[in-house]
Amino acid sequence: MTAKHKKSILIVEDEPELAEVYQILLEQAKYDVRIAHNGKDALTLANEKSPDLVLLDLRMPVMDGVAFLEEYELKEKHPNVKVIVFSNYDMQDEIDDAYRLGADRYVLKAWASPKELLQIVADTLS
Repeated sequence: MTAKHKKSILIVEDEPELAEVYQILLEQAKYDVRIAHNGKDALTLANEKSPDLVLLDLRMPVMDGVAFLEEYELKEKHPNVKVIVFSNYDMQDEIDDAYRLGADRYVLKAWASPKELLQIVADTLS
């Protein structure tokens, strides 16, 4: 990896306004950012160009975050991709499933300020 390589982040978020806010925040921090609004579209983007990190919502139409992790086969086929589940959904079964399927962090949206999110992303990528 060269010093000029930008880390790439795939935001998987079904609320367009939130996805855009995260995109602006992360691009200002010099990350290369792409957006998918459901797990199915995220699979397509992630398989076209593997991201360094996936910022993943759990509750989405078409394909949710847990199904995305299952289909993407993170641990088996993409072990170097980091995943931060970033959701307001805090059911313990889904949190456990996300970790079992390879998530590195689980962060509740309501508890993370933009500055904290940037720090979590930087820490996860380091």
